[in-house]
Parts: sequence; C-alpha cells; structure tokens
Amino acid sequence: MSDTPVALITGGGSGIGAAVARRLLDGGHRVAVTGRGEERLRRFAEELGRPEGLLTVRGNAADYGHVRAAVEATLKEFGRLDTVVANAGFATHDAVADGDPAGWTEMVLTNVLGPALLIRASVDALKETRGRIVLVGSVAGFVPTAGNIYGATKWAVTGLAENTRRQVTAWGIGVTLVAPGRVETPFWDGYGSLPPGQLLTADQIADSIVWAIGQPEGVDVNTVVVRPVGQPN
Repeated sequence: MSDTPVALITGGGSGIGAAVARRLLDGGHRVAVTGRGEERLRRFAEELGRPEGLLTVRGNAADYGHVRAAVEATLKEFGRLDTVVANAGFATHDAVADGDPAGWTEMVLTNVLGPALLIRASVDALKETRGRIVLVGSVAGFVPTAGNIYGATKWAVTGLAENTRRQVTAWGIGVTLVAPGRVETPFWDGYGSLPPGQLLTADQIADSIVWAIGQPEGVDVNTVVVRPVGQPN
C-alpha cells in the first residue's frame, strides 16, 4: 500500500469541494470526489487533465448505499483513506414561516444526514490511518437568522462535529469543522445573484481546509470559522 495520503470529498465537482480537491492534488494527495452530476464530474476531471491521482464517483451524499460504495471504490483504487471532507450541501433559500416545504426534505437529508453517513461509512478506514474528518459547516450554524432552515441544518452540523470528535478521538481520528461566511460559489445560484459586500473565494476556504488536514499527527484543530472582512453577522 502506498504511503501517499488519500482524501474523499463529497460534492467535490464544483465550488469549495473542487477547490479542496485541486489543492490536495497539487500537494501530492490522491483524491476521490463524489457528486450527483456525472457530467459535472467529467468536466471537472477534464479541466484537471484527468490526473492519475483523481477518482470521480457519481452518487448521492444522502444515500448510505452510495456513500458506502464511494468509500469502497476509493479503498479499491488507492488502498487507503486518510481524510474525508463532508462538503456536499445546499440551501433552498427560503424561510420556515412562508417558504416552500417541497425542498426541505432533500436539504435536511443532504446537509445533516449526509455528513453522518460519510462518517459512518469511512470510520473503519480512518481508524487504520488515524485520519481526519472535515465537516464543512457555516457561520449560519453559529448565528441565528430569522426563519433560516438552512441555518438550522448547519447548527446540526456544528453539533455533529463535536459529538463525533468526542467518540472518534479515542481511535486517533481528528475532527475539524470549517464554517465559512459568505463565499462566492454556486451556493448563491438559487438567489439569482451574489449577496452585496465582500465575499471569500472557494480557494480561500480550501486553504483553511487543507491547513487543517495538514496538521501534524497528534494535533486536532476542531473549529475554524472564516468570514470575509466586513461581514457583520
């Protein structure tokens, strides 16, 4: 088995997940990325020149069969797993008192159940490497916003990160919650435009995630909140 580290990133074909994948590949990692859209994954691989160290796996982050299959495909392809990044997620951009419930189930399952399924599917492999779990949360998981159901899902991720850490730290596994503020990514497509003010880039958030992944053995960075200067909430 090669000593080259391996990372699995959900929702890795665009936005923050894709930026993390690029950073890790440039740093010598082997990387598996998952996503629902086969065409998006294909374009991403082609943009990178289909490097030998990249594996793309189509699948739904909220379906345990798909998540488990992605972990198994990664282990089969690369022989080990050192890091998982639970990045898949989205917002319906509406509110609890006057929004459309039609999209809420999928959002809750993807944003909350998805990270838990990834942890469950990967934990045995991470025990072997004394690896790391990274959960991509949000400032919305720390700051209440009127009617914000997406924010409620990210509050759940904030709790999941610490609850997971308290269990898996005994097995030598690190857990980091990275909670971005406003980031210029496809997240805002549902709004039709970007919010006003300064935004972070996906690459800037990727820098924080890769920094956490690269901590020395025995060091466990648990919570990283990253806002653009000028974001008050």
